[in-house]
Amino acid sequence: MGLVDTWAIGHLPDPRFLAAIAVGSTIFTFIYWGFGFLRMGTTGHVAQAHGRKDLGEVAALIFRSSIMALLIAAFLLVLQTLILKVGIFALSPPEGVKTPLSDYFDIRIWSAPASLLLFTLNGYLIGTARAKAALLLQLFLNIANAALNLIFVVGLNMGVEGVALGTVVAEYGALTLGFFIMNRQISFKLFAKQAVLKINRQWAAYAPLISTNLFLFLRTLLLLTTFSMVTRDAGQLGATELAASQIISVFIMLISLGLDGFAYAAEALAGAAYGAKNKSSFSLWVRIGFFWAVITSLFYSVCFWLFGSEIISALTDIEAIQLSANRALFAVILLPITALWCYQYDGVFIGATSSKAMMVTMAAAFIVFIAVKNPMTDAYGLLGLWLTINIFMIARGIGLALYYPSLLRHFRPVAA
Repeated sequence: MGLVDTWAIGHLPDPRFLAAIAVGSTIFTFIYWGFGFLRMGTTGHVAQAHGRKDLGEVAALIFRSSIMALLIAAFLLVLQTLILKVGIFALSPPEGVKTPLSDYFDIRIWSAPASLLLFTLNGYLIGTARAKAALLLQLFLNIANAALNLIFVVGLNMGVEGVALGTVVAEYGALTLGFFIMNRQISFKLFAKQAVLKINRQWAAYAPLISTNLFLFLRTLLLLTTFSMVTRDAGQLGATELAASQIISVFIMLISLGLDGFAYAAEALAGAAYGAKNKSSFSLWVRIGFFWAVITSLFYSVCFWLFGSEIISALTDIEAIQLSANRALFAVILLPITALWCYQYDGVFIGATSSKAMMVTMAAAFIVFIAVKNPMTDAYGLLGLWLTINIFMIARGIGLALYYPSLLRHFRPVAA
């Protein structure tokens, strides 16, 4: 979705519009993915319940996560004006960017209920290893968003408002489809019986999910703060550098499309093995996941080395933005290799619901990021800023690798 949004706005003549999308996307990434525990926490617990073949508990987990999602969405809608003001204060966009940013935000915020409920649905689909259903849902979401961008932005010339409106409509459409997909395995009758009539009165049942989600929330907050600081510092370099940084962020999305796939597989398959207390199966899925993640990361780096400039040119035809993004392309080429370790370990630790370790290692990596960010940016500009992200990814991977033996020691296997 971010790729299509960037393409649609990147061909408008004024770089302020792309800069507004960059800042607006950062705000929504922060406030939505700050609650990404609704996806990650749901996946880990659902995967373990699925490994135990406890369908009633799976339904209950979906219900609990959905209640949390709706309460958080209501909270965001009530505080939307304050959120925008805090976002502008924190990111300090150039003055000319603030008006299109506000136009984008005022529409996009109304996707909050759909966005957060989609986290829950994706958590369920990934946790039960329903990859085809998850793919169908994402295809619908992205195709709908692309089509609506063509209609609203290119056809009706609605600018940033068209991008926001297209996203809102696409997400509510995907949510509707997601509930129909879920109904094929967990009927609404079972959902009501297991989740509403029984589990709703057992508030203690929320405790494991809340505990996992709290650590995931703090971990994600640090991650989002890191990327928000990148956006802020890029904006301080200038509007052109801010727009170029948004182009580079699209490469991060492209990397995630591949590497997150194997991380999600680890969440489902290693998580199910963890729930079934099968250590040999758990270790096997970890090894297989890393093997394919390494292959994929090398493929990405080669593609970015060979075609990175062409990708940048396809995303924007503004020459100044192209030049700025190309200067930072070396950092982009390195990213798949430096990021694969933390991406894949995240999947393993989510499947095992070991969220405290994820939070502690993220905090350590964040300290490293803070220590090197300003010197690197002062020395190399936008390239230095994104090289700092490479260092941050390496620190995350090392931290989780050091924690992994501890995870195995706490494993309680039974004979395979």
